[in-house]
Amino acid sequence: MEMERINDNTIRVLLGNEDLAERGITVLDLLGNHKTIENFFYSILDEVDKDHSFATDSAVTFQVMPSQSGLELLISRTMMDEDESEADDEADDQDVNVPDFIRQQLNQLDTDDKDATDEGGFIDANESGKEELVLQMRDFEDFIALAGVLRLEGASSDLYRYNDRYYLVLTFYPNHITPEEAKDQIAVALEYGHKVAISSAVLSEYGKLLMPTSALETGRYYFK
Repeated sequence: MEMERINDNTIRVLLGNEDLAERGITVLDLLGNHKTIENFFYSILDEVDKDHSFATDSAVTFQVMPSQSGLELLISRTMMDEDESEADDEADDQDVNVPDFIRQQLNQLDTDDKDATDEGGFIDANESGKEELVLQMRDFEDFIALAGVLRLEGASSDLYRYNDRYYLVLTFYPNHITPEEAKDQIAVALEYGHKVAISSAVLSEYGKLLMPTSALETGRYYFK
């Protein structure tokens, strides 16, 4: 872990994937549980602010920027007077929105990446006649393994977490793929997960959407 004091009110922390592993957390963990996020960020603040001088009498906010090598975390403080409770409320709102920010960053793929394919990006999500396949993955590693070998064409992929399990929804669009092509892609997918009767509607209602539309592409890009 590397720490840099940018100015009196901002600390920059670089956490590599090994640093995250030592703390028992992954980028994916930060997508789901707000309490996990909050506890993790404040534990990092405790590590870099050992004398507790940075956070004294101030509201602390966090901005996180994921990368292939780990995380860059900016910790900022805003000095407050007693009557400046609105600033505190704003800081709380920023904490709550952290998962959405991370999710947005995970899906802003580098356009120069030669392996990237904009799967699902050219497809109208409301197109009629689409067919879905819901796979339950044994673990997250199986999802990453599948992402490494399956380049979807004429289909989109969404990754959910539900009841402590990972589910991948593959949506095929007949106007963009032949039955034979879909069959071949499904055969590859079934080597890494098994088909279940849970619908995407149930996952959308009760599960946590981790990676929308281009989950395989996102996983391949960030978890090489």
